Amino acid sequence: MARKSAKNRSSKSSATACKGPKPLGPAALVETLMGGWRPLSRMEVDGFAILRSRGVTRRANSIVPIDPPSDPQALDPALDRVSGLVRASGEPVLFRTYPEQGHAAVDEALARRGLTVEAPCEILELPLGPRTPAPDPRAMISSGPLPEDWFAASWRLSPREGEGARETMHDILAGTPAVHVAITGEGTGTSADGTIPATGRSGPDGVPVEAVAVGRAALVDHGRNRSAVLNQIATDPARRREGLGTAVVRTLLAAAQVQGAERALLEVETDNPAALALYRKLGFRRIGAYHYRVGD
Repeated sequence: MARKSAKNRSSKSSATACKGPKPLGPAALVETLMGGWRPLSRMEVDGFAILRSRGVTRRANSIVPIDPPSDPQALDPALDRVSGLVRASGEPVLFRTYPEQGHAAVDEALARRGLTVEAPCEILELPLGPRTPAPDPRAMISSGPLPEDWFAASWRLSPREGEGARETMHDILAGTPAVHVAITGEGTGTSADGTIPATGRSGPDGVPVEAVAVGRAALVDHGRNRSAVLNQIATDPARRREGLGTAVVRTLLAAAQVQGAERALLEVETDNPAALALYRKLGFRRIGAYHYRVGD
């Protein structure tokens, strides 16, 4: 009988493990995604979060419903107030809404006001567990604060436009502890000191070694749950179709799991079918969506 009970417990434990982590609720999912791309400032007004980051990236400069008024008579004045605050600062009004995560009423109210939809995105999730891919042997991995050499490589591969954009991007990426991965043109494995030979370093033959692909997994805690929000994945245009993006993502997943992440999350624009196909091939599944609503 004891043997049978132990077997039953083992089977039950395995079944539980296969189910993956407990799903994030709508509010927790939105907060986790915002934590993966943390703005430089955040102000709460009438159940909305006004995110500001010197105008660099939409994710870090949008108005996001957190706990908006459910009464339509209270919702319209709230929308007036948050929109007015943004306009007063001289910046465009840009809302980010998650209709499937409880923002349908807000989204409909914004549509009635004439705000148009831009940049629809899918939210993808992959539970991390026994089937998590192994890291690529060519990858260089660093965890914790933002490594300056990794950032230099990331900026070279994926720069942003705008005055002060480089400094702002640095501050955004430094706002959350993360796993940083780079694949270099030469060499394999992580260096002994945990740094990434992205720029200004030479290989055995004296030739400078530079990263040809990079990626980041921000580690965001919500209660007892830790999620890895993958972003800033970029590949040298001259080295595309070599599987470097897949190698970066696989390594991020493996490294994030070591850091205690239970799931990986991704935000992918729907007009990027190549990226969506890549992530679905790796096992990611759609769990939601969002888009921006743009006014004058």
